[in-house]
Amino acid sequence: MRLLIAAVGRLKAGPERELLARYLDRANASGKALALTPVEVIEIPESPARTATKRKSDEAKALLAAIPSNAKLIALDERGKIISSEDFSKKLAHLRDDGAACVAFLIGGADGLDETLRKKAELTLGYGAATFPHQIVRILLAEQIYRATTILSGHPYHRGG
Repeated sequence: MRLLIAAVGRLKAGPERELLARYLDRANASGKALALTPVEVIEIPESPARTATKRKSDEAKALLAAIPSNAKLIALDERGKIISSEDFSKKLAHLRDDGAACVAFLIGGADGLDETLRKKAELTLGYGAATFPHQIVRILLAEQIYRATTILSGHPYHRGG
């Protein structure tokens, strides 16, 4: 099952990009035997629209255009459901086992995600009530994808209890 991190905005060269690449490499290596690869990032530019509503609408259209039409959508939003790493890994395994060819994780820009995307999403995930920059959310998500592959494979990386 292909995993896409579809995000608004570009991640510039630097430590954030390096950390993201490290977790993506690990997730791709450990996910291969679990049919949870490739894990890829798609970046779309931020909308230049003058209003937040129009920017979110433009970005939602661009995100949907950038991902396969059959992708299962998981939105990342500060109002989303907070789940454990174990539950996240179970969700990925369930989607894979149900025959999903692709899961796209949607990360909005500075104004967040358009409501239409949250409504289309199979699940809306949150990492708490705090607001994080899209760069940090990508890293958190990539780490959780990697962690999910280690949980599903029985690797000792995850020591949660």
